[in-house]
Amino acid sequence: MENISYYVDSCIWLNLWQKEESNTGILYWKIAKDFLEHVRNSTNRSLVSSGFVIKELKYQIPNERLFNERLLTLKKFCKLVKATNDDYTLARQFEAESRFEISFFDCMHAAISKRMGYILVTRDRKLIQFSKKYINVIRPEDINHTNYLFL
Repeated sequence: MENISYYVDSCIWLNLWQKEESNTGILYWKIAKDFLEHVRNSTNRSLVSSGFVIKELKYQIPNERLFNERLLTLKKFCKLVKATNDDYTLARQFEAESRFEISFFDCMHAAISKRMGYILVTRDRKLIQFSKKYINVIRPEDINHTNYLFL
């Protein structure tokens, strides 16, 4: 069976840690938790992140003690990958192509995912719309146990 890696965007971690839910009562944190645990417990699936996700989280979690606790959790779940010069170049191309509607960090997530063949997991609608012409990109709630990505 094929190995699949999921590159987890910062919004998924924030959903989990901040117990986020939609205006209509959808428990985003529960969906994120179930997704992360299912992949972590799979023999042929892995979770991946990068320093760019960590930088975004540091900005979103200004309390240093809490950030460090969260960072330890992320590192337990994920393998960290480093960006290359080619990733930076491609991210700048993505950023320009999106007319700067997609942040550079989000473009880096897409560039790293493209280079490594990862499936980008995010809930950012603009990033999903832009990235889907280059990579596989999904929301955690779009994956279920019958989906070919999860078998």
